[in-house]
Amino acid sequence: MARRRFFVDWVANGAAELSGEDARHLALVLRAEPGQRYEVSDNHAAYLAEITSVTRNKVGFRILEDLPGEGIVVPVTLVLSLIKFDRLEWIIEKATELGVARILLAEAGRSEKGLLAASVKRIERWRRILREAGQQSRRVSLPEITGARPLGEVLASPFPSGAYLDERPGATPLLTHAVRSRCSEMSIAVGPEGGWTEADLEILTRHGWVPLSLGPGILRTETAAIAAIAVLAHGIWAQSAPPPIR
Repeated sequence: MARRRFFVDWVANGAAELSGEDARHLALVLRAEPGQRYEVSDNHAAYLAEITSVTRNKVGFRILEDLPGEGIVVPVTLVLSLIKFDRLEWIIEKATELGVARILLAEAGRSEKGLLAASVKRIERWRRILREAGQQSRRVSLPEITGARPLGEVLASPFPSGAYLDERPGATPLLTHAVRSRCSEMSIAVGPEGGWTEADLEILTRHGWVPLSLGPGILRTETAAIAAIAVLAHGIWAQSAPPPIR
């Protein structure tokens, strides 16, 4: 069985420390003791570490060795339209497991009113979800997540190879675009329930984002987001993987 991995507060001079909820879970639920070994990460590198001290709120470690570098992160930025928070949080969790690099939250034309203001109080909860999902999926680093802003403000920053999912006929298939363009990194925007409004499409087009398709079906936001990340992750990995041995 693989060792559990925890994101620690710091690693320095051959030592590491974990505090907060994760430390309490390790101490009180897993009943950690000095001498036990776990994997730890400081969000930059991963290590095999041995527990040296345990209190209710802090766990100390001694670093034993470096572990192999990041293997799960894919260079994909997900621009995710605000939807009801229970489903949005499911996307955040699964996108983290799939290796997404960034999650930017945007208020689209058909995002429910009130979600933008309510999201301000949720950002720390969403970061905890990222952390738990990153530990479960054994990531070395966690994705960046930003507080929600209107779509136009989110897209004002430069993005690598920006595209948005479009259910209208005629859009290029997502995987075809990723392979043809040989993108080493990509940004994908997913609309809310009901799709993009004409105003949203004007903003996306003005910023140079292109329409792409996941097929003829109409998918819910959470299905489309996770399918898109999986397709892009596979497409990017397939281009970088070494040729098979014959």
